[in-house]
Amino acid sequence: MDIKYGYTEVEWENAKKEIRNILIGVSKNRGLIAYFELSKKVQSIRIEHYSYALAQMLGEISTEEDAVGHEMLSAVVVHARGDMKPGEGFFELARQLGKDTSNEDKFWIRELNRVYDYWSRV
Repeated sequence: MDIKYGYTEVEWENAKKEIRNILIGVSKNRGLIAYFELSKKVQSIRIEHYSYALAQMLGEISTEEDAVGHEMLSAVVVHARGDMKPGEGFFELARQLGKDTSNEDKFWIRELNRVYDYWSRV
């Protein structure tokens, strides 16, 4: 049995699906959700908002969305304080996916609006 960040493969995939659904709901309402809020909403596993596991799940979700031609769904997940933007991992993943992040604020707002536009129509 594969274990990822302390979770079985089934737990991991169930939690990822749950998080994806939460992010879609946030996107349909053209909202944002803080990392800590997101971690509290997850019912299938206990996951901390500052954990590598949550960052990895968000990365996998956005990578999978990108692979089917959608924008990075994790654009709606932000810091609750300070800059109120996604964490550095979001921008690093965007660069890995070949996106232009030379102006991170401009990239994030564009990506966020594309996420909103797509999910508000579905």
